[in-house]
Amino acid sequence: MTRFSLMIDFLFNRQTVPLFLLGSFVLVFLCQQAFYWIIFWRLGRYRQSAPQTAAPGVSVVICAHNEYHHLKETLPLILEQDYPNFEVLVVNHSSDDDTHFLLSQLEERYPQLSTITMREDLNFFSGKKFPLSIGIKSAKYNLVLLTDADCKPVSKHWIRHMQSAFRPKTEVVLGYGPYNHDAGLLNKLIRFDTAHIAIQYLSYALSGIPYMGVGRNLSYLKQVFYKNHGFIFHYRIRSGDDDLFINKIANRSNTAIMVHPDSYTFSDPKQTLGQWITQKKRHFSTSHLYKFKHKILLGLYAFSLVAFYGLFILLLAFNWSVIPVLGFFALRLISQYIVLASCMRQLNEKDLIPFLPIYELLLLLFNAGILISNLLHKPTRWK
Repeated sequence: MTRFSLMIDFLFNRQTVPLFLLGSFVLVFLCQQAFYWIIFWRLGRYRQSAPQTAAPGVSVVICAHNEYHHLKETLPLILEQDYPNFEVLVVNHSSDDDTHFLLSQLEERYPQLSTITMREDLNFFSGKKFPLSIGIKSAKYNLVLLTDADCKPVSKHWIRHMQSAFRPKTEVVLGYGPYNHDAGLLNKLIRFDTAHIAIQYLSYALSGIPYMGVGRNLSYLKQVFYKNHGFIFHYRIRSGDDDLFINKIANRSNTAIMVHPDSYTFSDPKQTLGQWITQKKRHFSTSHLYKFKHKILLGLYAFSLVAFYGLFILLLAFNWSVIPVLGFFALRLISQYIVLASCMRQLNEKDLIPFLPIYELLLLLFNAGILISNLLHKPTRWK
């Protein structure tokens, strides 16, 4: 028997294959544990520092395209914030509903409200980047706070809490924008997905590796926007006004987070699976433009998660190393309930805790389908 045939026989005999698979299973288990305890646990045990008493001027910037019904509910909540020095800038982006009339009425009641009406886009800008740029450049104050037209501050202290995270070296503050609670599995999955994404970007920021934020609740300095030339480096991408911009400007020393329960902005989630798929496809379309180190870390976490479940099923299906496999699965489950449950409590998503593994597995399958779909068809709209 030749050396090559001996090698083939060794690699594919009944003992070597299960040992190799078990070793791979242990490796991805350790990788998952590293993410849980080194990165995500930072958010789970995080304690928000006390808010500062200083109250610098804040410019709240909102872009709106045919958002009459949302603005009618959300704008008064923003305009009536308990904060001494702020303005609200609404960029009315080519709306053909009654948004203009609503804004005119509110301007008469609230002196801190200013509106900018845009009827045309620049040909080379995509999505809402151009109207958002106009809003930021028109802001009166250096501290800019962003949210969407359909987002409701959970309290009258939203502005106060978001600005209180700024320190002398802080240029970016990442907030949390959860979705409203509703009945049904779809609502639970959307909210779990939103919380899971927040756990990642908030934990990475606490680890000194900030990589994204969400435009539903995000703040940074106007001077940073100018210094980094706004959205010019990804102006042809329809999405990315929040995550790609933060991916470019955020670093270990200039980024902070705010997770106080009074700092959230709530909005309504998508009501149908098709609507959520469209939204997710748009969100996924920007991740390939992240910095290399972020793509490696995010890809490693996703790969280790897929590999963990895949190897778990394979080892059980062939009845290989069942006892140690179940033991490692149980250990991961314990870590998941300790770490992710702590993070969920931090984000006030306690009702999602009992079924964490089920939501994770369903979301894993769903995201895999979205990624495949995005390879075949690119989303073309920002809304």
